[in-house]
Amino acid sequence: MQWYKNFKNIKYLLIGLAALIAVGSLYVSNALTSELKKEELNKMQVWAEAMRSLNSADDNTDLNLVLAVLSGNEIIPVVVLDSKGAINNSRNIEIPEGKDSLTVLMTRVAQMRADDHIIRIDTGGEEFFEVCYDDSVLLQQLSYYPYVQLLVVLLFFLVCFVAILSSKRAEQNRVWVGLSKETAHQLGTPISSLMAWTEVLKEKYPTDELIPEMEHDVARLQRVAERFSKIGSKPEATAEDIIDIVERAVEYVKRRSPAQVNYEVVFPKRPLLVRMNAPLIEWVMENVCKNAVDAMNGAGNITITVSQDNDKAFVDIADTGKGIAKSCHKRVFEPGYTTKKRGWGLGLSLAKRIVEQYHKGKIFVKNSTLGKGTTFRIELRK
Repeated sequence: MQWYKNFKNIKYLLIGLAALIAVGSLYVSNALTSELKKEELNKMQVWAEAMRSLNSADDNTDLNLVLAVLSGNEIIPVVVLDSKGAINNSRNIEIPEGKDSLTVLMTRVAQMRADDHIIRIDTGGEEFFEVCYDDSVLLQQLSYYPYVQLLVVLLFFLVCFVAILSSKRAEQNRVWVGLSKETAHQLGTPISSLMAWTEVLKEKYPTDELIPEMEHDVARLQRVAERFSKIGSKPEATAEDIIDIVERAVEYVKRRSPAQVNYEVVFPKRPLLVRMNAPLIEWVMENVCKNAVDAMNGAGNITITVSQDNDKAFVDIADTGKGIAKSCHKRVFEPGYTTKKRGWGLGLSLAKRIVEQYHKGKIFVKNSTLGKGTTFRIELRK
């Protein structure tokens, strides 16, 4: 589907859109915060002027407007100091229970001075007073709002990204399962026919030495079809000796490898029991060994080392081939990745699905040196 072909472009589009929304949100919120700061500063300048008018008023001055301005401040924290630094008045500052009010107020005054939130009002002569103020609760909340909004936007796009990725993987799974089952179905009829013809040939030529080999190859085809049919269904896991599985896989690949390829299997004391689906894991071993043969161009050494710890079994398959660049250690397991002219790039991808999705194990490039060789590791739970 074109949607999944352009998945990377969609991913970048989502990231760009999220960044655009975040930057726009921060810009608008900062602009609103700046405007609100200016408005609060203007209010405090008017409030300070009202304080000056109150202190300089005589008995004939109408103070109704002045008192209305002073009492109208219900949100901006403010502390008024006289010329000696003593607290004259305060508003909108909550004193925690059990705390000394003077200590709390002087602490707030120190913070207000540090923020340069001070308005000085001269009252004549050497007398003056200072109006120290702080941001209102609304302004403080607004300053945090862009970051909260940014977090919400990021979470939203993360959910969208995960949903798209899950849909893509689900589509891939359906393609894998459909392809595998259809392959098994298409192979079923001709394999059955070949088995019947083999029986006919056995009856007609009972002493022919080639017929047992034909039987063996037909049985092999039957196992291949069974493996394909298991893709997509829950595999039946039984306790099997993994050393036997390795030896069978090596024996099969060895018979089909050039004579210049040498195999060595190193294993601990038998048996090493692992819960697994034997046909599928044998398929994995064969795929990795075949890739090793191809990497060596038909000549070199392949060493398969089986080991274990308390709860896992390990199979290391090392070759003396051309090696894999570090940047490609993960890419080799992607569908379609191949260095062969006629390769499909599905062997290692299938191996990864079998090991990691069906058996909850791991398969990865343990180490690789260009020009010297590569070691693949398969980890399986016991």
